[in-house]
This record gives sequence, structure tokens and C-alpha cells, in this order.
Amino acid sequence: MKKTLYLKFILAYALFGLLGFIAISTIGSRLIQGHLERRISEQIYREANTISFDNTVRYRTATYNLINIYNNLASLAAYQDAQIWMLNQHGDILLDTAQEQPYKTPLELESFDPLTWGSSYYRTGNFFGYFQESMLSVIAPITSDMTVKGYIAIHYPMENLYREREQLLAVVHVIFLLLFILSLLILLLFTFSVYRPLRKITIGAEEYSAGHLDHEIPVHSQDEMGYLARTLNYMSDELNNSGEYQRRFIANISHDFRSPLTSIKGYLEAIADGTIDTEDQGKYIQIVLNETERLEKLTESLLTLNNLDVKSRMMNLRSFDINKIIKNTAATFEGICRNKKISIELILSGTQLYAYADMEQIQQVLYNLLDNAVKFSPNDSAITIETTEKNDRILVSVKDRGPGISKENLPKIWERFYKEDSSRGKDRKGIGLGLSIVKEIINAHNQTIDVISTQEVGTEFIFTLERV
Repeated sequence: MKKTLYLKFILAYALFGLLGFIAISTIGSRLIQGHLERRISEQIYREANTISFDNTVRYRTATYNLINIYNNLASLAAYQDAQIWMLNQHGDILLDTAQEQPYKTPLELESFDPLTWGSSYYRTGNFFGYFQESMLSVIAPITSDMTVKGYIAIHYPMENLYREREQLLAVVHVIFLLLFILSLLILLLFTFSVYRPLRKITIGAEEYSAGHLDHEIPVHSQDEMGYLARTLNYMSDELNNSGEYQRRFIANISHDFRSPLTSIKGYLEAIADGTIDTEDQGKYIQIVLNETERLEKLTESLLTLNNLDVKSRMMNLRSFDINKIIKNTAATFEGICRNKKISIELILSGTQLYAYADMEQIQQVLYNLLDNAVKFSPNDSAITIETTEKNDRILVSVKDRGPGISKENLPKIWERFYKEDSSRGKDRKGIGLGLSIVKEIINAHNQTIDVISTQEVGTEFIFTLERV
């Protein structure tokens, strides 16, 4: 079996892991960095606002008495791991916590323009060209009497932010790796619940295609794979039985055709070479005609079965008087019954009883059942045909007083070419297809047929029809 499906699943799994790692390293990194920028900027912006609203800062911004302010801001800057500036209203730096003391002369910051920040309260970069490295910067105005007196600026090194980002990203990578390893359970589940059963099913299909229909697929789970395996096992058993049936079918056909053909050939050769006297030729010609009639009957029965099997035969369903059909069918057996001194008793429900079915096919059913009954009934006996009504069904019974059928052979009577006498000695005219045709016709009408038989007592066939 080619491992294409399994290989595809493995490749898809590996691709999922690779794409997941890339997504975390790119998209995840950006999301974490964005989150850190917002969190840190909010934090230091609140600090800048707190400082800018301090009265001491407001007053000493004007007087340039900055030593005490420097000491306080230097401690805060060390705690925040940041750099804090105080600027005047012109943007000149008054103090810088990165320096050892406040500037004696304000340091001019070129290009400083807080209006360029717009509505954003932070930005990243070199803060108007001052820093060599990238910083996350926030500014808060120092106001007094509705007038801007200066600014508090806090700068947080982006290098620190990047370091924190990488630490968080490493944790996410570890979690993803653990989840990826745990997801191997899905691969194991696929292997044991899908791939291995599917491989066994594929091997079984290859065995079936090679003609080994006795192979059994060893999958016994209760899921879809188990159901598929059981279905295929059932199919192979049915095909195997069908093959065995076909072999028996062909053997039976060969037997039933060969016997009369051998007789016909033998008698005709004997007549042709003069072995049979002229005065006896009429007798043997009649035998040949009987054998020919048997072949014709066999051919017609096979054609009937072929129509019932192969075609989805369009039945001519209509209402008709089943009592009338029974009377007409019984009348066709009047001659043979008279010779065997067999009486046919009709016990019919009402004068007329209308059924809804294909009249010609039901007539064939009655003919075959009555033909069997006459064939196996002893001389000076009776055959009973009875109709009864039950709910929306009509029950038709054909009962003889013949030798009956043994219990072990009763289920086999519907098989084609089956005869209880395996030597075929008792019924040389029979071909073993009559009851098969009866079963096919009744099934085609979605009705049922049952048989009750007791040896040395008789046999009764009961089938149902839809009542009008």
C-alpha cells in the first residue's frame, strides 16, 4: 500500500508546526511588542503627568532652583529604569537624570516641537535627533494659570523593551512546543484509528480483487472504519456465496440440459441406424417430443427468472377478481387431475374478491404452486385452494396431501434447481425453478409467502396479496 495519505498527514503536521513557529516569531513578536509599548508608555505617561502637576515642579521651573527636584527625579528614574527630563517652555533641557546634576545653562534641543505628536501620547525613535539609540518617549506639559511653563519628558530604552519582548516570546515558544508535542497524540490517534484500519481494508480489497473472497478484514472497532470493514466482509461473503451458487447453478443447468439432449440424441441415432424397429419408432419419437418439451419449459423458466432478476420489471398493477383467476387456473389441470383421480376443492371468500397486483404474474404463481401440488399428490387425494381476508390483505392457500418436505430441506425449496430428491429420480419432468419464480414474483409485489409442511401429511403454501 502506498503511504501517500499518511505521508501527506505527516507533511501537513510538520507544515503546521513550521508555520506556527514562524507566525509566533513574526506576528506574535509584533503583537507582544505593541502590547509592551502601550503598557510601558501608559505607565511612564502617568508618572510624567504626576510629576508635571506637582506644585514644587511648577514653581521651581520658573525659578530654576532644581537641585531638590533633580534628586527626586533621579531616584524615580532609577526605579523606572528610565531617563527623565525637565524642559522649559522653549524646549530647552533644564535637567537630565542621566547627568550628575542639573544643567547650569539650559541645553537647547533643536527641532523640538510637541505639536508634531498630534493625539498620540508616546512615540518611539531618537526624540528629535537627541539619542543615538531608539527610545520610547512620553511628554507631559507643566501648566500654570492655563499657560505651558515647561515639559516633563520620560525616555525608556527600547533595548529594555526588546529584552522583555524576547523573554515573553521565549515563554510563548516553549508553550507552543509543548502543545505541538502534545498534539502528537492526534497523529497517534490518526495512526491507530484511521491509517492502520484503512491499510487493512486496502489489503482486504486487494485480496478480493485477486479473487480471495474468503479473506476477512481484521478490523473490529465500532466506528466508521469498523462499519466499513464489516460491510466489506459481508460483501465478500455474499460474493463468495454467489460464486458458489453460480457454480451450482451452471452445474444444474448442464445436468438438466444434458439429460434430455442425451436421450434425444440416443433415440434419434437409434432410429436413424435402424436399431429401433419401424413399429416402435412412434413410441420413441413421443419420448423425444417429451424431452424436447422439457427443454422448452426449462428455457422459458430461465427467461422468466432473467426478467425478474435483471430488469426492474414494470408490473401491470390493477384490480382483478382473484377468485376468478383461481377457478380458471384450476380448470387447466382438469385433465391431469382426472387421470390421477385428484380432486381440487375451492374454498373461496365471497363470490368475488378483488386483489391489486399484476394479474398475469399472480396467475403464474398459482399455476406453479398448483403444478407442484398435482405433481406430488398421490392418486385418489384432494388439493385445497382457499382464499381469506385479513385486514387489508388477501391470504391465498394451496394445500396438498403429498409426502411433505423434511424440516432440514424446507428452507432450501426456494433455491433454483433445488429438488429434495438429490438423485432427481422421483421427478424427472421437474426442473426445480417453479418455486424460485414464485418467490421472485411475490417479493416483487412486496408481499410474503410461507410454507407449512409435515412429512406423510402434506404441504401448504400461503401467500398474501393487497386487497382492494
